[in-house]
Amino acid sequence: MSYTDQTLYCRDCNQEFTFTAGEQEFYASRGLTNSPSRCPSCRAARKQQAGGQSRGGYSRGGNGGGYRSEPRQMYTAICASCGNEAQVPFQPREDRPVYCSDCFQAQRDSRSSDRRSRW
Repeated sequence: MSYTDQTLYCRDCNQEFTFTAGEQEFYASRGLTNSPSRCPSCRAARKQQAGGQSRGGYSRGGNGGGYRSEPRQMYTAICASCGNEAQVPFQPREDRPVYCSDCFQAQRDSRSSDRRSRW
């Protein structure tokens, strides 16, 4: 498919901007079907204002969901296996055991090897 430059108008500042053939090709390669509704400078300003977060509340990142603008609240608990103090990202409950990261990994490894041996 051949693309030609398009003149569009920004929905924020009403300035004219060009949606180049190269940009159109890039959008198509990513499966994006809508043309941009903001000029590059308004897009950059909006992105910076949002702190890099997308509208859905998620953003790219490697920590299971995205970057956080503030540090995650951590709770102190005593490991049910070794008795050491552990920091966990959830509020511990009395009726559930809490493990430090080393004991949790050991529990996980032993459970997965049990599953593998059954089949």
